[in-house]
Amino acid sequence: MEFHYAPLYQLGKDQTSYHLLSREGVETQEVAGRRLLLIKPQALRLLAASAMREIAFFLRHEHLDQVAAILDDPQALANERYVAATLLRNSLVAADQVLPTCQDTGTAIVLAHKGEQVWTMADDREAISHGIYDTYVGENLRYSQMAALSMFEEQNTNCNLPAQIDIVACPGDEYHFLFLAKGGGSANKTFLFQETKSLLNEASLRRFCQEKLPLLGTTACPPYHLALVIGGLSAEANLKAVKLASAGAYDSLPTSGDASGRAFRDLEWEGKLLDLAAETGLGAQFGGRHLAHDARVIRLPRHAASLPVGLGLSCSAHRNIKAKISREGIFMETLAKDLAPYRRRLPLEGPRPLVINLDQPMSVILQELAQHPVGTLLHLNGTMVVARDLAHARIWRRIEEGGEMPAYFTDHPIYYAGPAKTPPGLASGSFGPTTAGRMDGYVDAFQALGGSMVMVAKGNRSAAVTAACRRHGGFYLGSIGGPAAVLARESILKVEVIDFAELGMEAVRRIQVVNFPAFIVYDDKGNDLYQRLSL
Repeated sequence: MEFHYAPLYQLGKDQTSYHLLSREGVETQEVAGRRLLLIKPQALRLLAASAMREIAFFLRHEHLDQVAAILDDPQALANERYVAATLLRNSLVAADQVLPTCQDTGTAIVLAHKGEQVWTMADDREAISHGIYDTYVGENLRYSQMAALSMFEEQNTNCNLPAQIDIVACPGDEYHFLFLAKGGGSANKTFLFQETKSLLNEASLRRFCQEKLPLLGTTACPPYHLALVIGGLSAEANLKAVKLASAGAYDSLPTSGDASGRAFRDLEWEGKLLDLAAETGLGAQFGGRHLAHDARVIRLPRHAASLPVGLGLSCSAHRNIKAKISREGIFMETLAKDLAPYRRRLPLEGPRPLVINLDQPMSVILQELAQHPVGTLLHLNGTMVVARDLAHARIWRRIEEGGEMPAYFTDHPIYYAGPAKTPPGLASGSFGPTTAGRMDGYVDAFQALGGSMVMVAKGNRSAAVTAACRRHGGFYLGSIGGPAAVLARESILKVEVIDFAELGMEAVRRIQVVNFPAFIVYDDKGNDLYQRLSL
């Protein structure tokens, strides 16, 4: 049998637009008749710091164009255009390079291909990690990484390290990088399904997608960039392909397979997947067609007895950037810096909001909300209390030990969120909502004690929350996921820590807000906006 080798991923020419970052720390040298690329550790550190900083504040042109296109879509609902306009406004605020686009500034992920003629004479991961550290410590970002002290005890690392850094050896004398910042929302909406050959026909795959797409929900801040990967030589390889495809790294793959087993994109099924996403009705967070901007469907070889299928996404904080180091210097992908074309699209007249005064008794707030249907746009004014995972756990433990529900949980709406660092001179750092579903297990017990009667966060929740709100007369209000910078700049007037200060970004805070946008999603009658949309 004749030996044949072909790369699994046969990528086409890189069409990325790069700009020169620096030439410092990069040189060439002739060794044994071969020209080597010598890279000093400080060059890797500079590149990593610069890349992570860029994606904290800027997005790709293609992504912003897709957001803007929703404004012109005659089939888009008013709320979809409102969400799209808000996301564009958020990018304008973030472009000032003070408030990051999203409060969840993410896990730092670096995927690199190092040519075998590249010498660094250093621990590349250490140098890259140092650059990531520089940006997270030096900028107004958030520390989200938890170190395990024991099986059940954790502690924030307070620098956002460790980072995920994967380096692959390859031919050549260049060093290529993809830097990503992945928040918990997009990470938590990555699914692996172990299927069989029976999936590989038109009807079965369509049914599969119709069944699985709603699992994505709205918790990861749509519109999404979807990735569906069918096959893979292992489950791990499948999921890695999902992540890279969602970042656009495989856009130049061939569009057909061959007997070598090469990976390819199926453009026909990308269109079908996008149509099926639109049919879910989940739209741009509160109903409509725009659950996703685009889709990537990748077909991989597989073991005859295994068919891993991965489904994942990149969220509206589409933070990816390519970079490379060559003989000419250090280069980084050019992101969208000239935002004038998007600024000219705004302001956009949206649905008329209902103004709710939060500085009145909770019973009065509940009575006022009860007069309006799910889907109603609100502008919240007054006091909210901020609490998320660890604070809820602490409060529940306090109650189990005989304590009382804190008055701040009974007197005010609870906003599930954790802010980025506050820039000098501002009242707040980027401060968008976190995924509501992580707090579902507390709602019934807390509402039975008079707490959490009005909750503000992002995404769909479990049937248990719908039932609890109906049983106790509570409400869940959906905040737009994604516009963390614009919320900090325009809606949050004051922030103060009032409990569990040692929890850092997860401490309980009291905030004052003005014209804070939210939609009624679950009401006191058991109505569920997402159920109405056939989630």
